[in-house]
Amino acid sequence: MDGEFVLVVGSAVLEISGRTRRRLQPGARQYGHIHASVSGVARNIAENLARLDIETVLLSAIADDDIGQHLITHSTRAGIDCRHMLRVNGAHTATSMLLYEAEDSCTRVDDLSIADSLDSDYLLEHEWLFEKAALIVIDATLSADALETLFELAGLHQVRVCADPTSPLMASRMTPFIANLYLIVPNASETAALCSLDAPATERDSAIGTAQQLVNMGANIAVVTLGEQGLAYADSSGGGYIRAIHTEVVDTSGAGDAFSGAVIFGILNDVPIDEAMRLGVTAASLTLESEDTVLQSLSQELLYDELSA
Repeated sequence: MDGEFVLVVGSAVLEISGRTRRRLQPGARQYGHIHASVSGVARNIAENLARLDIETVLLSAIADDDIGQHLITHSTRAGIDCRHMLRVNGAHTATSMLLYEAEDSCTRVDDLSIADSLDSDYLLEHEWLFEKAALIVIDATLSADALETLFELAGLHQVRVCADPTSPLMASRMTPFIANLYLIVPNASETAALCSLDAPATERDSAIGTAQQLVNMGANIAVVTLGEQGLAYADSSGGGYIRAIHTEVVDTSGAGDAFSGAVIFGILNDVPIDEAMRLGVTAASLTLESEDTVLQSLSQELLYDELSA
């Protein structure tokens, strides 16, 4: 790959998920299972890349607290270069809480306020990383000013940018920059905000059409993920659709990030677009079978073994 590493910019989060045994009963003690994972869209993509033997540098913000240190320790052990992460005094590290009821409906609460610390000044201080990067990967937790600075630096140093819109509430932050993106990977619920649609693209044909719309807006490659239905994708040569792999789902968190990481791995290795998509689907399927947001056993060997199975 041209360049020394992939530069990933965005969120690093401690994710706490709880799953109740029965429907919630207001005011009553709930019994179930609680699990904590190191997470964050940007950080998860970075870990997937690192486990696929891609040199990866993460720019993110953590507090000077035990949770922040845990995120750095875990991420460093996974192979991510965390030496340039921002430590913010007097803040608290980003945290997410997910509550799954017995029938799998989910309530989510995110505290990502520390993300505002990843400002233009911080990015400009690390311009030399942009100059040396082979590729830049971002999530939508960055502020509008930070995004503007990031794309200026990427353009100045002629580095491709890949983006995950992160959530329906944040997706519209990416809209002004679609023409500057090499790859964008929204899920169905994010497409409405991203493309100003009356309704999200939730079916095969509408998803293919939305992926093509994103390419028409300037993105080189666009993917619309549809969960258990699969995904649609498009580039300048046309569009396509890939079915999901049937999987016994343990936890859905991190599956989309695994998909993005594996697709980016494919891009860096110049594989055809349809093979890159199949790599992504395979990585997502493997992650769905894990309680962790990133499959700890992920490797190139496992990915290709499962791809050819």
